[in-house]
Amino acid sequence: MHLLLPCGLALLLLGPTVLSAANWPSWRGPTQDQVAPDGRYPLEWRWSAEGPSHNIKWRTPLPEPGNSSPIVWGDRVFVTQALDKGKRRTVICMDRASGKILWQQGVVRDGADPTHDTNPHCSASPVTDGERVVASFASAGVVAYDFAGKESWRADLGPQTHRWGQGSSPVIRGESVLVYHGPGPGSALHALDRRTGAVRWKVTLPEVQPAERFDGYAGKTDEALGSFSTPLVVSAAGRDEIILPVSNQLRAFAPADGRVLWTCDGMSPLIYGSPSLGAGRVVIMGGYFGSTIFVRPGGSGDVTGQRLFHEQRAKKHRIGSPIIHEGYIYMAATDGYLQCLKVDTGEMIWEERLKASGADPATWGSLVRVGDRLYVQNHSGDTLVFRAAPKYELLAGNPVGELSNSTPALSDGEIFLRTHKAVYCVAEGPR
Repeated sequence: MHLLLPCGLALLLLGPTVLSAANWPSWRGPTQDQVAPDGRYPLEWRWSAEGPSHNIKWRTPLPEPGNSSPIVWGDRVFVTQALDKGKRRTVICMDRASGKILWQQGVVRDGADPTHDTNPHCSASPVTDGERVVASFASAGVVAYDFAGKESWRADLGPQTHRWGQGSSPVIRGESVLVYHGPGPGSALHALDRRTGAVRWKVTLPEVQPAERFDGYAGKTDEALGSFSTPLVVSAAGRDEIILPVSNQLRAFAPADGRVLWTCDGMSPLIYGSPSLGAGRVVIMGGYFGSTIFVRPGGSGDVTGQRLFHEQRAKKHRIGSPIIHEGYIYMAATDGYLQCLKVDTGEMIWEERLKASGADPATWGSLVRVGDRLYVQNHSGDTLVFRAAPKYELLAGNPVGELSNSTPALSDGEIFLRTHKAVYCVAEGPR
């Protein structure tokens, strides 16, 4: 069963506008590192439903909460959205200029899937190649739509069952859509044909409970197992590799057939964040108070002995993914702290508590960078902007008053924010 909100015939006939330098085609941006091309982006903004707002181009309300992030291609903005508490799972397409909803297309999930109250269904962000937009709806399948909202294909990868739901977003690499279908029983990494949805290859990834937990998770641990990470594609040693953390290991796979290229032990059994690449290193941080690993890509076999840095248990709970810039790692810890680490050694350079306009400073989303500015959203509805530098400097705090667990999308001078209530376009005006 499909859901399609009607729109004018002229809108249906419009094709994608190709503005490659300005697109933000996936959760992690055009180069999968949460970095936007340099440009003039707003530093400050303010939203008010009662009076004048500052640098807010438009605000489009959403029907239910959601943790996924918007993506942008040409004149379109896309976001995934659950309805009826996950019984319906949809992609919303908005007009970039006005925020008007052009279409909303989705599927109905007949069965009930568990998830956590803080992680509504459809938490995986969509991805686009400019011809189609692909969304991973967990047990409801992976679905592709053209830019007019017509379903192109659907792939049933089987049930995805974890009491905390899912979070891994699809990634397009060449002719494949890479989907980590997990966590939970049957977790696997899939490569789907981006044009047809046919399975090119599949690697099963069983989740193994370690003999002893080192991440501070006490009591029942059967639920605190598995990866919510999004695959990262990197080039190293003259080849591409797909890097994905799974329970207790960091692994690299060959894009052509999914064979394992290398493994690195010491990963947490529970992983929320995704790996990042910078300064020739892959950095991954485990969930809860989990481990941190720095290792060079391009290896072969077991590279555990080649780790550049390994911390078994962190001092802060981490969900978002880090950014590496000019020799430093920047990370927003879950409880509202910002951390700066040295990429060579893992040494903590500084740690500062982020200011919040409300009572909840928690930060679950990931950082994005443009130039020397870093942006991150928090639960109080602020987008905090600070300097990417070895000395802490807060540049701005921009409240909209709505909880967010998402990551901003930056495109051609505009910032797109998703909260539990709306999608915003932030731009210096008038434009």
